[in-house]
Amino acid sequence: MTSASKAIHAGPEDSWHGVVSPDGPFQPEAGRYHLYIGLFCPFAHRAYLVRHLKDLQDAIGVSVVKPYPKGNDQGWPGWQFPGANGPDDVYEGATADKLFGSKFMHEVYFKADPEYKGRYSVPVLWDTKTGTIVNNESHELLRWMPTAFNSLLPEGSPERQLDLYPEHLRAKIDEISEWMQRDLNTGVYKAGFARTQGEYEENVPTVFAALNHLEFLMQQNGGPYILGKELTELDLRAYATIVRFDAIYVQHFKCNLGTIRGNYPVIHNWLKNLYWNVPGFKETTDFKHIKENYTKSHGDINPLAITPLGPFPDIEAGSNAEFSSIKPGSIDHPAVLARQKDLYRSGATSSL
Repeated sequence: MTSASKAIHAGPEDSWHGVVSPDGPFQPEAGRYHLYIGLFCPFAHRAYLVRHLKDLQDAIGVSVVKPYPKGNDQGWPGWQFPGANGPDDVYEGATADKLFGSKFMHEVYFKADPEYKGRYSVPVLWDTKTGTIVNNESHELLRWMPTAFNSLLPEGSPERQLDLYPEHLRAKIDEISEWMQRDLNTGVYKAGFARTQGEYEENVPTVFAALNHLEFLMQQNGGPYILGKELTELDLRAYATIVRFDAIYVQHFKCNLGTIRGNYPVIHNWLKNLYWNVPGFKETTDFKHIKENYTKSHGDINPLAITPLGPFPDIEAGSNAEFSSIKPGSIDHPAVLARQKDLYRSGATSSL
């Protein structure tokens, strides 16, 4: 969460850290803010999920960049909007920049700071009233967006009442989100972008240690969400990574000690329930964008840019409401179990 003492944007090297609130420069107003995302990006997916779960589609506009090409090793020129290369440059599900008609995402950044030196990442929340970026840090957006626009929602509506960071669960959310971000959300990237065999073998066990730990945590809490009966920001954090796991991280990032559907029955059940039964999750998930982004943007990993057809189906149907009745799975590779014990002081058969 941003603090009052933290600058919204400290300079060309800094990202943006603004917060929408009634008592700040960015006040909640319908139609004032615009969200820039890529459907491929797990971090942008978090903010996009909040927009759907809170029923803010009419209040916050959205523009969607194409999933590829990304640019050179330095990220230049960065993500493109359809039409960047002429009128025939189209991609289903991507949109024009609905505010400015930009060709590239970096143009939006330069409108906020012409001297900006950072990455041209998504998500970006733009304020049309002050003409600048509010925030481009996904973890900050995930924390305050779920309550920032409550005044625009009907009194007593489920969307207004939905709090993804409730007071009584904050300690647990903070504890779990720390290792989830470190070991799973970014862990798949540490494995996938490893430049040596040793670096790869150091990072892959951490990913599966985190999945082992999450599997037993979900089973112990009884579902249908990570902490039990309440949907929290942990579910959004985990979903954005796990929905991509079998489709991308297993083959493209070589996280292939196991799969969600084959080795983690509790996580798989949780995933199926969110995708098929909780409005917002399926609607914000686009496997074409996801698969083609990774396989056609990383020439050093996949030089022929061939996108695998599988797995099929993208997400299997059918879920069990009784999570506690599902026998948890695990990957029992010695390096994984050792890492799990080291990180979480637990083993594959331990009670969490």
